[in-house]
Amino acid sequence: MSLRDYREFEKLTNRISKAIQAGSVSHAYILEGDSCVDKEGFARNMAKAILCKEMPGTGCDECLTCRKLDHNNYEDLYVVRADENSVKNAMIEKLQENLMKKPVGERNIAFICDADLMTDWAQNRLLKTLEEPNPGTVIFLLSENTENLLQTILSRCIIYRLGNYAVSASNPAMEVPEKVFGMVMDGEYFFEIKKYLDKKLDDKKDAMIFLDGMERLYRELLVSSGPSPVREEKIIEGINYLEEARRDLQANVNYKYAIRNLVLKIGG
Repeated sequence: MSLRDYREFEKLTNRISKAIQAGSVSHAYILEGDSCVDKEGFARNMAKAILCKEMPGTGCDECLTCRKLDHNNYEDLYVVRADENSVKNAMIEKLQENLMKKPVGERNIAFICDADLMTDWAQNRLLKTLEEPNPGTVIFLLSENTENLLQTILSRCIIYRLGNYAVSASNPAMEVPEKVFGMVMDGEYFFEIKKYLDKKLDDKKDAMIFLDGMERLYRELLVSSGPSPVREEKIIEGINYLEEARRDLQANVNYKYAIRNLVLKIGG
């Protein structure tokens, strides 16, 4: 896959491709989108577009560099992921040490997943790298909510919002929400929906992805110009229930309880 395959982001990817082809590559990008958006995949394909010599600006998917990025064995790629509920200072310190190394290839590339979960200490540490990056370094901050990032971080990055991802079968994150949404619309019993979700959701992160997907589906109904199978007040009520469940999860309520309570409310 390459940038040209993101048809739902065509205007954005065209702009990115032109910038890369013109040699305008930033040292830091923020990719913002909800948990249904594969931000890491998008960052990986942006990295291919930056590094690929065969098809600069998009990536060819066939050269050694593209294939290494696809298979997670590119020597100059460093990935930071949240440990439990945060990205800690020590993780960013280790990343900085790695980014000081001379790259095997042309550039060092870093992905900071769950960047909005960085502690204040971690953000302030990262700021030093953003202010004085090693030449050629490109850092991708992947975030669901940039409001949690310091303004000094935001001001030193190019921000791309991936918020208009099409709801379609091509998005695997939508599989469970679409199935449950259909079950709710068909009036399935709570027990059947619960049984399905117990098999599909393994943790709080899965539950958050499910909520994001369900909210997309409800909002699609709300803005649709065609006939709706659900009254507008029920759609708004459903969205409110989804937000309640999200707040429960953020307050560390057990994810199974929060989701089961949601299903009961929206009509299981």
